[in-house]
This record gives sequence, C-alpha cells and structure tokens, in this order.
Amino acid sequence: MKTTRNTAARSAILDLINDSHVALSQPSIQHKLNGLCDRVTIYRVLDRLLDDGLIHKIVNVNGVVNYAACNSCNHKHEHGHDHEHVHFSCRVCNELTCLDQVTPSFLLPEGFQAEETFFTISGICKNCQNSNE
Repeated sequence: MKTTRNTAARSAILDLINDSHVALSQPSIQHKLNGLCDRVTIYRVLDRLLDDGLIHKIVNVNGVVNYAACNSCNHKHEHGHDHEHVHFSCRVCNELTCLDQVTPSFLLPEGFQAEETFFTISGICKNCQNSNE
C-alpha cells in the first residue's frame, strides 16, 4: 500500500487547487504560496498529486500546463477515458476552466491508441462577455 506524505506544502497546494474555480499554473501556485516552498518542491508535490489522482493537468492553448482538482474522477483509475472533459481558455482574462458537463468524443484510426488527451476550447468566457455589456 502506498503511503502519502502530508507535508505543509502538499496541504497548501492541494487546498489552493481545490478552492480555485479555475486551473492554476505552477507560477500562479508559487505566487499564492507566498514563499512557503520553492519551484522544485511545488513540481514534486504536483507530480505526487497527479499520481494520487487528486488533480489533473491541462495544457492551455499557449502550451502552459495548469492543474485543477479532480471533481469528476472516482480516484480509483488512471486518468483516461473516464476523466476526459473539455477545458475553456479565455483569451481575455486567460483563465482556464474545466467544463465537466461537456464530454468530448473522437474516433482514432485503426492501429492508434490514445494515452492522453487535452481538449481545450479558446474564446471569451461568460464573465468577460458580461463585463463588456
């Protein structure tokens, strides 16, 4: 049985991600931690949280990796087809939001096997649209 170290950094990072309504990048996590730990420690904790199935990673349209809580996962599987949902990247505020209620689908040609997918739609989020009205 795998044991999980519950460090102050792990708890703080997991709380940040769980409390956020948008996905967070490593630099934004580091900024919000206000010096609690360094960049290397943050990446180690993020990798551990990914392995434990508590968070998932999303690559936005600019290639930046972001992290979000796994709200729709059962945590007893590797992130695969049960975890796929769409992410929305706002070009105005740059926030990346999980759209758990939208399930994408695709068909690969014979002989191809998907291991990881990233579904990201770029546009203007409802908050930015409402602020321009």
